[in-house]
Amino acid sequence: MAALKARVAAAIGTSKAKGGLNVGLHPALEDLGTWKPPNKSKDVAQASSRSTRHTPQPTGSIRSDAGQGSNPYFDENTAANTTGGKTRQPRQLVFNQKGKYIQQANALRRQAALEAMKKRIAEQTRKAGIDDDLDVEKNFVVDAPPEVEWWDEGLIDGKSYNEIENPAKLKIQTPDSIVTEYVQHPVALEPPQDRQTPAAKPMFLTSKERAKLRRQRRMAELKEMQAKIRLGLVPAPPPKVKKGNLMRVLGDVAVKDPTAVEARVNREIAERHQNHLQANEDRKLTKDQKHEKLAASQQRDADKGIHVLVFKINSLANGQHRFKIGKNAEQLALTGTCIMYPKFNLVVVEGGESATNKFKKLMLNRIDWTENSPSRNKESGKGTVRDWLLAEDEKGELKDMSLNECKLVFEGEQKTRGFRKWGSKVCETDSEARDTLSRAKMENFWSLAKGFT
Repeated sequence: MAALKARVAAAIGTSKAKGGLNVGLHPALEDLGTWKPPNKSKDVAQASSRSTRHTPQPTGSIRSDAGQGSNPYFDENTAANTTGGKTRQPRQLVFNQKGKYIQQANALRRQAALEAMKKRIAEQTRKAGIDDDLDVEKNFVVDAPPEVEWWDEGLIDGKSYNEIENPAKLKIQTPDSIVTEYVQHPVALEPPQDRQTPAAKPMFLTSKERAKLRRQRRMAELKEMQAKIRLGLVPAPPPKVKKGNLMRVLGDVAVKDPTAVEARVNREIAERHQNHLQANEDRKLTKDQKHEKLAASQQRDADKGIHVLVFKINSLANGQHRFKIGKNAEQLALTGTCIMYPKFNLVVVEGGESATNKFKKLMLNRIDWTENSPSRNKESGKGTVRDWLLAEDEKGELKDMSLNECKLVFEGEQKTRGFRKWGSKVCETDSEARDTLSRAKMENFWSLAKGFT
């Protein structure tokens, strides 16, 4: 029994001393078999002893333990520094508060409801006809003058004109002054009025004077050709035989065989006529060349100066009127916009003088604004086209356009184009129309058209 107990005790001691793979157990796992309730006083004593045990020893003690001899590989500076790294802290879990996403969804619903209410109020305001009453002209506040004007900032060393009496604050004769002894000669620019000067027209000649010049020109060309033939530079042309000079040119040949000579003359006449037609066809321009010539002419017209026209139209319910306005503006290379509003319509065009004159005749003379024609596609137009742009009323009958008219509100010139191309815009409210014109800085035309009678 004594021997058996000794073997068991030896086995238990070995299992506590070593773990798997002959590795010693962690100190925290040694007392798992004998757990006892914690004792606070004992824990405090163990903590103090543990801190005392882990306190770094001075360098002298280490050297004394190592022996009397000096170690050439020992560095006292590195031995005194203790290595202590930061322990990795686990990331804390962050839970969303209850109702967080519900509040966000409610906020989005309130925003959508507010936008829908704004649209509904704008529609009701337009139908009620009180949109113009809410339109208030913008009050332009004049900014206060600056302390120092921008052209004087380089001449005064200060933030106000109070330092102008002090010669030390003036940058007139200092090295960094903008006033120098050099003279700057500006580049001479072409006067803008010279571009608008029309080309000199040729003198008007009577029919007798034109015939005389033509006769003299042809005689000079004939003499030049005769001189070249005499010198042998060009071959002599064949005789031009006609039925009138048949006997005089051919002579005996015409008497011997009149039928063959007449057929020859007819053949030459047809050949000359065909050559004439072919020369005319060769001189004609192709389709691309015609477009290039027209574009160049329109560009020269626009380079002379940009003219602006503003028209006010009561109604554009007739689709043919809208098509004519847009098509002619594109063909004349005009830029601008057509604003369609429930109460009236505004057309702003800009381009060369010749193009704007043609468009002006179109708007004031050629188009019959009292004419109305049915819509081409009634079924598809009900959902997309506004009710005031339909040619039919609610009962399906054509609207009365007898009082419809177009008036010229403004005509003038400007420095550059305000629009890049031609376009149209359907505006439900007054502010939307002003925003459309404000991009080209022409919102004043909307106020002018509203007060125009």
